[in-house]
Amino acid sequence: MPNYDAQVPPYSIFPGDVALAFNSESPAAGQASQQFALPSYAGFPENGRTIRWQTIYGTLPSAVNVALQTSMIDSDSEYTSIDSSTATAGEARTVTGVRGNFVRAKVTSITGGSGVTIQVLG
Repeated sequence: MPNYDAQVPPYSIFPGDVALAFNSESPAAGQASQQFALPSYAGFPENGRTIRWQTIYGTLPSAVNVALQTSMIDSDSEYTSIDSSTATAGEARTVTGVRGNFVRAKVTSITGGSGVTIQVLG
């Protein structure tokens, strides 16, 4: 289930924006973040957009798996993972060719650690 109430309509991420999916929080395994809309804009390429995202930990976990998920419609059951991070020290990642209308982060598993921050850059 999402960590937050469903925002209707969800906040939008435009190119150059930074959205905080988690902001120094302590999500449990299986928790999803706030969803963000990826609106279409003039000149949007047919082959999708590029999304950069970053995992940061206040206290490093001993094991972690965080998924970046997208969906064409904003329904919990429709989200699919397009990338994942298992770097316990945190990392920045880039995904190209993204065609979803919504994006969120989901903590698949986490052992220890605190202060989870996940940035999504439109």
